[in-house]
Amino acid sequence: MAHAATLEHPVENSDASEVAALVARSRAAQAQIENYTQAQVDALIRAMVWAVAKPGVAEKIAQHTVDETQLGNYDGKFLKIFRKTRATLFDIIDDKSVGVIEEDTARNIVKIAKPVGVIGALSPSTNPEATPVIKAISAVKGRNSIIVAPHPRAKLTNKLICDLMREAIVKMGAPADLVISIDIPSVNKTNELMIQCDRILATGGSAMVVAAYSSGTPALGVGAGNAVITVDDSADLDDAAEKIRISKTLDLAASCSSDNAVILLDAIYDEMLAKLQSKGGHILDADAKAKLQSVLWEDGHINAKVVAQTPQFIADFAGFNIPDGTQFFIVPETGYGADHPFSGEKMTVTMALYRAKDIDEAIFLTNAIQAYQGQGHSCGIYSRSDANIMRLANATRTSRVMVNQPQAASNSGNLWNGMRQTFSLGCGSWGGNGTNNNITWRDLINETWVSKPLVTPKDLPSDDVLFGDVIAKLG
Repeated sequence: MAHAATLEHPVENSDASEVAALVARSRAAQAQIENYTQAQVDALIRAMVWAVAKPGVAEKIAQHTVDETQLGNYDGKFLKIFRKTRATLFDIIDDKSVGVIEEDTARNIVKIAKPVGVIGALSPSTNPEATPVIKAISAVKGRNSIIVAPHPRAKLTNKLICDLMREAIVKMGAPADLVISIDIPSVNKTNELMIQCDRILATGGSAMVVAAYSSGTPALGVGAGNAVITVDDSADLDDAAEKIRISKTLDLAASCSSDNAVILLDAIYDEMLAKLQSKGGHILDADAKAKLQSVLWEDGHINAKVVAQTPQFIADFAGFNIPDGTQFFIVPETGYGADHPFSGEKMTVTMALYRAKDIDEAIFLTNAIQAYQGQGHSCGIYSRSDANIMRLANATRTSRVMVNQPQAASNSGNLWNGMRQTFSLGCGSWGGNGTNNNITWRDLINETWVSKPLVTPKDLPSDDVLFGDVIAKLG
């Protein structure tokens, strides 16, 4: 019986063995850099980024990514591989990740960084050009190795990028197997990787993130995006319109951080809508909206055929006309939830448009929309009112509030803000994640806390001080 059971699943057993061999290679490579100095680690990650982002190579990767995946556009891919990887390196290069990384003098505690081991990384088809690089340098920054499991639609891009990093690593005197690509990916191999590695860094569809959390291996997963943006009556409307255009059209909305819904306050509704139209926004009538809805979703899921495609492609596919110069679709909406699919994530150059009488209604709509999809991920506001900004931030269930910034280009870090650079955005308990962080190398290490006695021990205060008026109230 045992023999028969084994024969029933030869592919699965073969996958397990294949992944086990990769993990063994990865673990051997990681052991060779476990005691690297900070200078050695930083030289490695510099080389890894330069290998893929240097002039001449970045252009080839960008074009290769578009050709293979048929998602997004060249300009978006080039920005990610050329600029985003550089910005991420710049963000972490001066961080101390070896030895003592923090000293808390008040508590007399010293924190020492130690590697986790083998990182199992999932890479999506929508950002396959920069995701392997960013995850790899975050892993190596913590003296780990990494195995990257790509989406099948981007497997050649993933191999190209990983091979370039491997060549650079060898030239720096380190083992190539610090970075390994699963060249012929499958769901089963990815599941095996998640079971056999030491920590999972999951970016991908919700099913894969759930699988990561269910694997039995400590996992850093991310939740679904469905960014909601508010424009209030104090905003610079020209600035807001241009930044919404940038965010909505970046890489043809391949990013889950693209503006999925925009809420305009009554006082500026007509003026702001006109400005969005001047930036290439095309308002869909009821007929076009119905046709778009019919092709955006299949059986309740986003239709992969229209993800990150041009407005003209989508319009032709759906069977409605658009004027020349259309850059994104504006879909008027009032409802939210499953009966109003445009309130959810769309992964296309499609923006749902809402109207609110004031900031409080905008907050209500934001929470209602994201209770359906995207809770915990991010929202944004264009405003000059600190009161409105903080009211939105305090009242929404979100990990990030981007203020006067293009959401898709900002919430994962950019040179104009202080957010940590990443493509892995934790959504906290709201999104079913274990962290709210912009995930970076600090999430991919173990820390040893060294605790010494305080010079002056703490005195436990009297009950009157510690409990205050609770004593009298409770008797």
